[in-house]
Amino acid sequence: MTSRHSTGIPRLDDMLGGGLLPGTLTVVVGATGIGKTQLGLQFAHAGRTQEGEPGLVLDLTTRGDSQNQAEYARRLFDWNFREFAPEGSIDADDVWQRDRARHDYLHLFRRSGRRVTQADLSVEEWQEWNAELARKLDRAVQFFYGNFVHGVRRCVLDGIEPTERDSDSFQFQVIDYIYHQILRKDDDWVARDLFRVHFRSQADNVAAHRYDHREIGCMLLYTSHEVMLDDLLARPLESGDSLSNANTIILMGKVRDGLRMRRALHVAKHRGSACDDAIVPFEICEQGLVLEVSA
Repeated sequence: MTSRHSTGIPRLDDMLGGGLLPGTLTVVVGATGIGKTQLGLQFAHAGRTQEGEPGLVLDLTTRGDSQNQAEYARRLFDWNFREFAPEGSIDADDVWQRDRARHDYLHLFRRSGRRVTQADLSVEEWQEWNAELARKLDRAVQFFYGNFVHGVRRCVLDGIEPTERDSDSFQFQVIDYIYHQILRKDDDWVARDLFRVHFRSQADNVAAHRYDHREIGCMLLYTSHEVMLDDLLARPLESGDSLSNANTIILMGKVRDGLRMRRALHVAKHRGSACDDAIVPFEICEQGLVLEVSA
């Protein structure tokens, strides 16, 4: 098993005692435009060097607009995403053929135009939404499993919109399903969920494409209401929310530097490892996030 997953940012790896721990959840928290997507893409792309395959990106934006991940990936790394369609039937032959199964990106709720809480929908709309969601989750299982059997070992979940409580958001229902029923589940059981009544006919292929789910790292990019880093540092953790369940939390926000504002980050939590507790300014440039090096 890989001892650490590089974030793709050497200074941040140093702050994390060598990188992120495989098999764990990392949550990156910050306001819109602070640089979360760039950080997520640097983490995903680092898989190309470390595991031989770049990571995958799941965009959970529900109002039709994406987070511009594909544009950033092309600009930062000359990485052209292969996109997985959110609709369609499951073809077992596609799963085992790398050129058909290996995709970089899925925008699960494209063109849905919905907000993210149950309160935004009528009873009838909520019932329709849950039926649609079940179909989309089947496709999500195929997306993740088809990548993992071909060597992908890291994923990024992006587009998470802020709500008063995570439990009110059906984005977090999806995250909970993906994390517990796909990422943290033995691979043969994920295959059973994917193939269902056809699992026995696919058992030999499943056995020939085993992977260890404990090697898979997940980075969740969480949009906050808070813009200032001090406000994020003072934010209480809601019991049972994604922040309290994360192994690692990275906060990104604005800080005052004399008469100007700067971006900075702080590792607020990193279980199972020593970490640097400094507040470190960073800039976003053509290479992505560049952290200031201590003098």
